[in-house]
Amino acid sequence: MRVIGTVGMPGSGKSEAAAVAEELGVPVVIMGDVIRQECRDRGLDPAEHHGRIAQALREENGPGAIAERSLPIIRDHLEDSDVVLVDGIRSGVEVEQFREAFDGAFTLVEVYAPYDLRRERIESRDRPGDVDGEPLAAREEREKGFGMDEAIEAADVRVENTGSLEEFHERVTELLTEEVGDPPADAEAEVGES
Repeated sequence: MRVIGTVGMPGSGKSEAAAVAEELGVPVVIMGDVIRQECRDRGLDPAEHHGRIAQALREENGPGAIAERSLPIIRDHLEDSDVVLVDGIRSGVEVEQFREAFDGAFTLVEVYAPYDLRRERIESRDRPGDVDGEPLAAREEREKGFGMDEAIEAADVRVENTGSLEEFHERVTELLTEEVGDPPADAEAEVGES
């Protein structure tokens, strides 16, 4: 059993890593889906209110609220799959929750790309919530307010997403398909080699 979490700033490639997992048949739990569902439950449009509701959930139920709501979904997937990818970890508190819940079977992967490249990607993609009037710098400050910096520092592996899409897909595939217990396949060594 392995649970692989991804962490990274907006536009770094976390969703692309999730797409690779889905292509490989690896179940993906998107923590943002918990927030989107809460928006709908409150009668709000997720595209407009995602950030505000994410903050509200944490204020109302503690900093680990979204991870806590994700745990049963992850456990359900582990009944049928050896590997599950968790997309959207935002804080050190969430990292600790997953480490405690899955013991040595949890690996945190930082997906990294520099600010200017991420801004270009966000401006060129057509995804709800990306262009809702909130500048990337403000969005990043909100994410850091959740504890994103702590989560990134806690990463076991860093995968740079600065080269071609094919190179990134290969790195993510290696991480998802390595044998349980093996150290990450030279992922640290790949940092900066793009």
